[in-house]
Amino acid sequence: MITILLQLMRVFAPLSFLTIGGGQSIIPEIHRQSVEIHGWLSNQEFLDLFALSRLTPGPKSLLVTLVGWKAAGWAGALAASIAIFLPSALLIYYLATIWKRYEGTRMIRAIEAGLLPIAAGMILAASGTILKAAQGGLWAWSTALACAAALLLSRINPLWLLAGGGLLFAVIQPAS
Repeated sequence: MITILLQLMRVFAPLSFLTIGGGQSIIPEIHRQSVEIHGWLSNQEFLDLFALSRLTPGPKSLLVTLVGWKAAGWAGALAASIAIFLPSALLIYYLATIWKRYEGTRMIRAIEAGLLPIAAGMILAASGTILKAAQGGLWAWSTALACAAALLLSRINPLWLLAGGGLLFAVIQPAS
């Protein structure tokens, strides 16, 4: 049990520093560590916990707490939560004072501009990880691309896309 708790801390504490701005950026690595490397979860369990973490209010890094719970019960949930939330919270606390002091300067604007494509790329990688883990095949990838295009090219409400995707799945699933 202690070994698993230490593994959880060792895996999630470094990832904590990448969650600033949202936990979705570390989903590929959470999947790799919890499914492929440590075997704490199966692909299906990962997808179930991912869906549950998205349905519940709170930070998107809640997935880490659920992985910890699945790996080592309540102690694992606590260890994983501390590992994912404490390091980044301390970093943000100290960086906020520096950021405020230099707000609006050329350096800060350059850092912010540089971080935007990095965040977008990490979110794109997270989407690919979820689609790959779901093993939905061509239909899942096609639906995801169509929805991304619709969101980029129009002002459609994402709820309509979710409803359309659910309807498409209901129609296509029995046929396959």
